[in-house]
Amino acid sequence: MTMPTQTETARESAAFDIIDESDLIRVRKVLRTEAEATGLNLVDTTKLITAGSELARNILNYATGGRGRFRVEQIHGQGRRGVRATFADDGPGIDDVGQAMTDGFSTRGSMGLGLPGARRLVDDLTLASAAGSGTTVVIVKWQR
Repeated sequence: MTMPTQTETARESAAFDIIDESDLIRVRKVLRTEAEATGLNLVDTTKLITAGSELARNILNYATGGRGRFRVEQIHGQGRRGVRATFADDGPGIDDVGQAMTDGFSTRGSMGLGLPGARRLVDDLTLASAAGSGTTVVIVKWQR
């Protein structure tokens, strides 16, 4: 999990396993609640929820057994507030992270817009993965 930097503080708001489709709804609800509590505007709240929903769906579609973990926290640093969400799984990992972050790349015949689209919707996206070692994606959306 990504730890706060020395100039950031964090308060964990929710953490749970992503196991089935019903958890996608739960992820969206929690992200909306935290975005509103942090003071994100409607557009930024929607962007955060859309990116988070995509990442949660990726866990169901790509992780071994369709299982992963979700964690969200409010963060404060450098005079601003934001929401950080972490999506992690112990699945097969991503062979080529750079390629996976390229528009149009897909291993399943989709449009290949999920990860690069999520990156465009948030202020920061960090992806750590390697073949056979699972994947962790951390997204951050800051209040404007």
